[in-house]
Amino acid sequence: MSESPIVLVQRPPTFDFMDELLGRNFPILTTHHTSSVPLLNSLSRHASSIRAVVNMGMLKIDADLLSHLPSLQLLVCTSVGTDHIDLSECKRRGISVANAGEAFSEDVADCAVGLLISLLRQIPAADRYVRSGKWAKSGEFQLGIKLSGKRVGILGLGTIGSLIAKRLDPFGCIISYNSTSQKQSIPYLYYPDVLSLAANNDVIVLCCALNDQTRHIVNREVMESLGKNGFIINVGRGGLIDEEELVKCLVDGVIGGAGLDVFEKEPRIPTELFGLDNVVLSPHAAMATPESLDNIAQLALANLKAFFSNQPLISPVRLD
Repeated sequence: MSESPIVLVQRPPTFDFMDELLGRNFPILTTHHTSSVPLLNSLSRHASSIRAVVNMGMLKIDADLLSHLPSLQLLVCTSVGTDHIDLSECKRRGISVANAGEAFSEDVADCAVGLLISLLRQIPAADRYVRSGKWAKSGEFQLGIKLSGKRVGILGLGTIGSLIAKRLDPFGCIISYNSTSQKQSIPYLYYPDVLSLAANNDVIVLCCALNDQTRHIVNREVMESLGKNGFIINVGRGGLIDEEELVKCLVDGVIGGAGLDVFEKEPRIPTELFGLDNVVLSPHAAMATPESLDNIAQLALANLKAFFSNQPLISPVRLD
């Protein structure tokens, strides 16, 4: 009987929800390091024996790190996005890659709608207003903005984008989208570029992948097209927006507001955002529910079992 493959689980210190499940099926090593040098130092003699990595902490997987893991065959990401993975190097080395698939799509879609309602109705700002005693001292809170009937443009109509659209339909929102290509079976209006999407909507929701083509796809020109009564929701990746220009546009009133779950240099966030009532902030937690974490753990295990049984991966990432 062949020896069970060693699996390295890279995770934040408190994210131990997967350890027991994986440990019952594979010998595992865990590490909390988020950069390659201390990670490799901590592994010492085990690095050459690791055949699979489960990456939960957005560890950057580059050519240098891969060169120190000569036996690596499989990389399992617990995110949908793979912008932190050198996919070309994985392909060159024959390393298979799996991602989170649809494990947390519903929860991210829920969060996107929650951010939008919170932003338009100013729920966090209203909460602060009450807690600070200003309601009793200064009177009624400012008016919010109605969601029903709003024109909402979705940037990236994949699984998450489609679920967001499905949730906004009952509000009577008018949905349109921009994606890598027009989807013939979709009834929503398609815009061929993000500028026209922004110009013809009250809200744009970002849920596309981050890559060389989409980095800073929402720049100042897009925000100016969206306008002073327009709003941005980002549950994709922080790098989809030119964050420096976003801060300027929020402070100067170029756009109406933003609901942000992701940022360019997490966990560092521009301090200018902290004092703005037209911003709702979330710590990259759109998928953070017990149900999603259980789905991710089960999917990671299923991918590991499939791969080491010479079966197709459950949620493979295309490397070409």
